[in-house]
Amino acid sequence: MKIYTIGYEATTMADFLAALTMADVKRVIDVRALPLSRRPGFSKSSLAASLAEAGIGYVHLKALGTPKPGRDAAKKGDVATLRTVYAGQLELPDAQAQAAVMMDLAAEMPSALLCYERDPCHCHRTLLLAAVGEGAEVVDLYAQAAA
Repeated sequence: MKIYTIGYEATTMADFLAALTMADVKRVIDVRALPLSRRPGFSKSSLAASLAEAGIGYVHLKALGTPKPGRDAAKKGDVATLRTVYAGQLELPDAQAQAAVMMDLAAEMPSALLCYERDPCHCHRTLLLAAVGEGAEVVDLYAQAAA
């Protein structure tokens, strides 16, 4: 099974959709705790609408997001704290249930995990797949950076 990941940092909706379409992604699995964004078009409702227009499904799995202390650590580049906070999140029953749902969804059709960070090494989506994505081939997608 192949699971894609993508971040929307420093890109436009058009370039984001182009990267997903080129990879033949059919569903985006949003793993943000708070599916809100200051970047136009990337908050939950408008994102889902844009994806639908492109023929791409959308699912939000809130329990797979990073709690605030982890997001704060990520913004500071404190990967050790992010890892610790997120490991605790993944121990929660809701997160474990949604991780199983995520894997089932990804097995059904080509799917991409979505979060903000462009570089997956600075994002919890990499930690998530390291914890629960055993056997999956992970492919990180990069949308064109906005000029």
